[in-house]
Amino acid sequence: MTSNPASTTPTSQPAAQLLLPTHHFAMRFSSTPRGARLARRLCAVRLDTWGIPYGTAAHDALTLIAAELCANAVQHGHVPGRDFHLQLTAHDRSVRIEVADTRGERLPTPVPADPTGSRTDGRGLLLVDALADLWGWRPRADGPGKTIWAQLAVPADTHDPATPDR
Repeated sequence: MTSNPASTTPTSQPAAQLLLPTHHFAMRFSSTPRGARLARRLCAVRLDTWGIPYGTAAHDALTLIAAELCANAVQHGHVPGRDFHLQLTAHDRSVRIEVADTRGERLPTPVPADPTGSRTDGRGLLLVDALADLWGWRPRADGPGKTIWAQLAVPADTHDPATPDR
């Protein structure tokens, strides 16, 4: 299930009261490594389509954040037979990534830094924390589980608002 970008036609409401995002993408994926990989790739394509080009710092950071959140949903939030949900929202100069899984008892906590560097896992949320301006979690609104979100401001010189939505 996908959702096309919200309409950008003017309304009679003042701009400060508009709650509709400039762009929106949402899709469910299987809770498998393949599903996480597909989610990351679709996120990268969608960001490029929205005017945050491949190879820019903002695109790379957002794609990495999405990859980590999706991988965590598969590795730590997996419930057999249940999918995870990815949602991207771009509004003004920020992008919000939300990943919802159906496992509410395993809550996200960043693992403290390993000074020896001997651990090979547990660094995903440390990356998210380092790259995102804000991140957090909340109980899932539409069923059991949780939603983990991260938000990043996109520099004005990266995003081209004149880029048509494809």
